[in-house]
Amino acid sequence: MVDTVAAVAAVLLLTGVTIATRVGGVWIMSYVDITPRIEAFLKYMAVSVLISIVVPTTIAAAPRIWMAVAAAGIVAAVTRNALVAMLVGAALAAVVKNLGV
Repeated sequence: MVDTVAAVAAVLLLTGVTIATRVGGVWIMSYVDITPRIEAFLKYMAVSVLISIVVPTTIAAAPRIWMAVAAAGIVAAVTRNALVAMLVGAALAAVVKNLGV
């Protein structure tokens, strides 16, 4: 079992690291000229990170997850709304699982 003091210390350490990376990122970017190329990189960076997490997980998952991710992708492309896409994907995965697929 994890010692309570060690757990609290780990949480505090990770909190400090998170704050440092966020503040450090803003500080470093204050010295960078925002060109159209850098702006495009920053705009699509979150999407690329999400894709790098979702794709390998989807490939290793059950076919119902493939259907849910495909539906979410289609909804995202049509509506341009990520929240609606995630809700549709999650709902489809739940419905298909309850149907036994």
